Amino acid sequence: MKKESITIQMDGEKLRAVKRYMEKKDADLTKELCDSLQKLYEKYVPSSVREYIDEGIEGEAPAEASPKKQKEKIRQTAEPRQEEQ
Repeated sequence: MKKESITIQMDGEKLRAVKRYMEKKDADLTKELCDSLQKLYEKYVPSSVREYIDEGIEGEAPAEASPKKQKEKIRQTAEPRQEEQ
């Protein structure tokens, strides 16, 4: 899955302070932010959506799936399944 970046702003003095004190505790700011973002993802994204995304990640070849295949997969998931009688 393609990684994307986010940019946030913080008061410079506060940012320098948090970096300084995290270094003293051998903590990595980027890792901590990524961990926090993962927790937000797990908190707010419904489990069914997370499962769908995870299935897409597992099913992809090293190159990303073509847009046509992605649309087909979404269509199959979105269509109600008819029960046979």
